This record gives sequence, C-alpha cells and structure tokens, in this order.
Amino acid sequence: MIRDTTIGAKLWATAVWVFTGFFVLNIAAMMATVVTSSFSTRWLRAWLPEAFTTRWYVSAWHEFQLGDLLTVTFQIVFTVVALSGLLGVPAAYALARRNFPAKRLVLLVFLLPLLVPPMTFGIPLATVLYQSGLGGTFWGVVLANLVPSVPFVVVVMIPFIEQIDPKVESAARVFGANTFQLFRHVLVPMLMPAVLAALLLVLVRTIAMFELTFLTAGPTSQTLVVALYYSVFAAGVRAVQSIDAMAVIYTATTLVWLLIALRFVNPTQIVGRSSR
Repeated sequence: MIRDTTIGAKLWATAVWVFTGFFVLNIAAMMATVVTSSFSTRWLRAWLPEAFTTRWYVSAWHEFQLGDLLTVTFQIVFTVVALSGLLGVPAAYALARRNFPAKRLVLLVFLLPLLVPPMTFGIPLATVLYQSGLGGTFWGVVLANLVPSVPFVVVVMIPFIEQIDPKVESAARVFGANTFQLFRHVLVPMLMPAVLAALLLVLVRTIAMFELTFLTAGPTSQTLVVALYYSVFAAGVRAVQSIDAMAVIYTATTLVWLLIALRFVNPTQIVGRSSR
C-alpha cells in the first residue's frame, strides 16, 4: 500500500483527526456533565459540585415510576425483536434466493423506511393507527416500530444468506429434507450468529427510537425515551439532578445492549459483505 506523503495529504489527515478528537471530546464532556449532575447535591458556578449523593436516582425511580417504564419498554422492545425476526428472516431469504422482475423495486421499498426520516412517514402512520383504534396502545407502538425494524433485519440478513452456498441446500433436498426441515436443521444453525446480530441491533434501535414511539404511545405504552422527553418539558418544577439521573439510566440501558450487540457483530463486516 502506497501512502500519500504530500503536505496537502498530511494537512488533511491532521484536520480529520483534530475534528474527530474535538467531536469525541464534546460528546464525552456532555456525558460527563450529565453524570456528574446526577450525583451532585448542588452545582452552581463551580467546576465541581459541593457534594455528591445517590438520592436523585432513588427519587427518579419513584417520581418517574422507572420500574413500570422499564417493564413496558422491554415488553415493547422484545415483541418488536421477535416479530422482526419472524417476518424479516424469511423475507431476506426469499429476496436473497429468488429472482423476479420487481426485485429491485421490492428492495427499494424495504430500504425507504431506513433512508427516510421517521417523522416523514410517522405522522401519516400514527394517523392511520389512531383511526383504526390502535393509536396509544401497546400494539400500536409495536406496529409503528416494525415499519423500520423488519426492513433493517432484511437488509442485514441478505448479505449473510448470500454467503451460503446453494449446493448445501440442494444436498439437504437430495437427502429428503422438506422446506421446514431445511430451514430448521440447515439454515438456522448456519445463520444463527447473523440472526442474533440483526435482532440485537433491532433491540438497540427500538430502545432509542423516539419519533415513532412518541407519535403512537399512550399513557400506558410509553417507553423510557418518551418518558424522558415528557419529564424534561412537562409543566411544573422538577430537580434537574433527578432528570439527569433518569437520562443516565436510559443511556446506560442503551449502552449495555449496544455493547452486547457489538460483541456479536462487526459493522465493517456487514458493509464488507454487502459490497461483494
């Protein structure tokens, strides 16, 4: 590999590293500020708070009913994950193995919810759900989140399925395996790492999905991210430290699942396989 050692290339590389470092430093500073505030007793015009305490986490847990919020959040998230797998994996297999005239158009339809900002299709989607009586309910939130989640599973799974030699499936057919047996005993074991990776990424996306959940959630179907938004902008006086504690809990929950997802999948690997 030949490296460009001209002055212009060095200046460009330096500028990229400076910009990246500045961006990471700002993100780290904002997160550190929120975490520090969530443990502070009082923090006014000083580099550090006067003292530290954990009582804001206890206060946030009871004031915002975080136990109920986390229960509803994970009920919605795991339902979306399960349905996304049941619908997305067979669809990805069909698109990876079958050629038909409108295949590119179908792929484009699957890509649209991932390329278009959620708010653009979220408002008409929420209107339809409220008109059908599903708006503000558990299943309304689930259906809204399935719109981008199923295409995401399809897009992630297609490159992995294409790596499996069709001769393996033909050999299973020769030995008498029907479609269900082929899928269960041959494809599922080979695709399990990819399926786990796709579903874990769907889980992280659903936890962090604000727009669609905000538009379709009701009082009993709010996820943690929507409740955090309401706690910030709701009327009344609330301690900033209590809201920061809630934000830390939300961030920690998302980060834990993201680290688990990255344990099973390498994003650059997906890009590399997709480009083949």
